[in-house]
Amino acid sequence: MDIREFLKKNDINYLLVNSTNEFLVEYNTLEQNSRYKLTGFSGSAGEALVAPETIYLFVDGRYHIQADQEVDHSKVTVVKLQTGQQYIDELLKKIPENETLGVFSKKNSQSKIEKLAQFRKLKFFDNDPFDIGVQIHQEKNVEIPIEYTGKSAQQKIAEITNNMSADEALYITDLDGVSYLFNMRDFVSQPYSAKIKAKAIIMKDSSVLFTQDKLPQLEEFLKHLHHKVYTDKNTINAYDYNLLKGKAVDLKSSPVKQMKAQKNEAEINHLKSAFKRTDNAVRAIREFIENNDNISEYDISQRLEQEFKNQGAIGLSFASIVAKDENAALAHYSKCSKNEILKDGSLVLIDCGAYFEGGLATDITRVFVKGQPNELQKKIYTLVLRAFLNAYNYCKVHTRRPVTGFEIDNFIREFFAANDTEGFVFNHGLGHGIGVNVHEYPPNLSANDFAKVPLLQGECFSIEPGLYKQGAFGVRLENSCYYSDGGIHSFVKMNYEKKLINFNSLTEQEKEWLKEFEVK
Repeated sequence: MDIREFLKKNDINYLLVNSTNEFLVEYNTLEQNSRYKLTGFSGSAGEALVAPETIYLFVDGRYHIQADQEVDHSKVTVVKLQTGQQYIDELLKKIPENETLGVFSKKNSQSKIEKLAQFRKLKFFDNDPFDIGVQIHQEKNVEIPIEYTGKSAQQKIAEITNNMSADEALYITDLDGVSYLFNMRDFVSQPYSAKIKAKAIIMKDSSVLFTQDKLPQLEEFLKHLHHKVYTDKNTINAYDYNLLKGKAVDLKSSPVKQMKAQKNEAEINHLKSAFKRTDNAVRAIREFIENNDNISEYDISQRLEQEFKNQGAIGLSFASIVAKDENAALAHYSKCSKNEILKDGSLVLIDCGAYFEGGLATDITRVFVKGQPNELQKKIYTLVLRAFLNAYNYCKVHTRRPVTGFEIDNFIREFFAANDTEGFVFNHGLGHGIGVNVHEYPPNLSANDFAKVPLLQGECFSIEPGLYKQGAFGVRLENSCYYSDGGIHSFVKMNYEKKLINFNSLTEQEKEWLKEFEVK
């Protein structure tokens, strides 16, 4: 479509184009990703601003290199957000104060709209012209047995409704929350996802689930609902929020979000089983790399998917990253090229995960080397391994409670700053929550303000320090973990690479910590 014609027709000079869909999902298909259609950038995160002189693409540190490689720089200007920079602040700098910003009401959260509206006049569009012709895939929802969830949907809903009055309702629009609350998953209709596409209304004496085929009935239902409707402005889109009119009550903290974050014993046990099988798949790939020549990134990714299937995986939790040498400097490299052949001395970073029968995501990153590594590869690998060991054991060393993801992330940034990283940089958060989605909040380990909340019993998250240098390579080592009894415990047991570790660089304490994990 001609985006300039759209602006001219609607008498605006600036338009925000999003990567998400009406459910505000993080991982959207490229078919439904308007920002991708506009800019050609295929990363999972990042928004675009159409301006008179250019199209601005805003990306965080994970995507700086990838964005430069994928866009047409004669049409697109890449805005590279640095750690601590806020996307909305940088966006507003590109829009003169007297200009109107066009926004798609179904693709922006109410909280984002309210922030933008403080500084610029907004013009709303209910429909995104990039969505014309997008196919809606048939859902295949299944119920997850209670042996994996630990609680029935009725029990979960009862925990919420026990504190509600007859004139109150809870409106849940985020897919993670709905899928969790109703113990339902859809492993089929969309790759790299297990979430059902649905929204839900929870009331004192009843609950109504609007699956995708019933969503057209939702608007009428909301119009005739005579309740105070509690909703989360961070997860409801502006279109849905407007439907509630004066009935909307802002939730300070979603009860579903916190319940979902703190995994119960059944969920933890399922994740232990799922990660054991994830370890097995990655271990098999390690052997595949060791024992085969002339293999490509693509060959490895295909074999990896098969190994997950061999372990009983229903689907991958995200598109596997298989990145050799210079490609590994892209934190979220997504090509898996047939032309990138491993040679002697090639470093390969593999970031992968899957869904098994319990419908919770796994996530792990390991780095291997074909043949023997050079000294720089060993130095960077060892530094990242040391960073992981220090983050993982943070609670043992720092006994003050509570502990937050923000302080662990800051501790590791200080660790890297105190060591010679040879120009390699750490340009993403230290970790993210894990659950129905491979990225879940809470918890979070990063430099963001929302990471300043205590880690709580049963919360599951990754610890994934990394160092990257454009034109050289990148190393990231990721273990998914859980917080229990005041400490951090690893689901991942996959070994580290002995030939990539410079043991003389490890402190005695780090050597002791490393004994928890196999090294071979």
